[in-house]
Amino acid sequence: MITPVKWRVISVQTKSDRKLVVEFVDGTVGEIDLADFIYGSDAGVFVALRDDDEFARAFIEYGAVTWPCGLDLAPDGMWAEITGKDPFDAGTSG
Repeated sequence: MITPVKWRVISVQTKSDRKLVVEFVDGTVGEIDLADFIYGSDAGVFVALRDDDEFARAFIEYGAVTWPCGLDLAPDGMWAEITGKDPFDAGTSG
């Protein structure tokens, strides 16, 4: 039997200031601020999320926050930022 990881996203809400409110399968809820990432000089493909309409269309696919333009965010990284824990530590999985 495969045990689901705690950092699988089950809910996402976008905010107008380029923040996401995410909930994970383990009950963790938190806010991720993407403004510096999206508006930074090294934003790369994430410049697409500077568009208000595109950013607002975030959805969940396979446990990750995703956008119609094809971009997604690593759920383990978001979980780690919110909790301050290593998502791959044996004490935090399962």
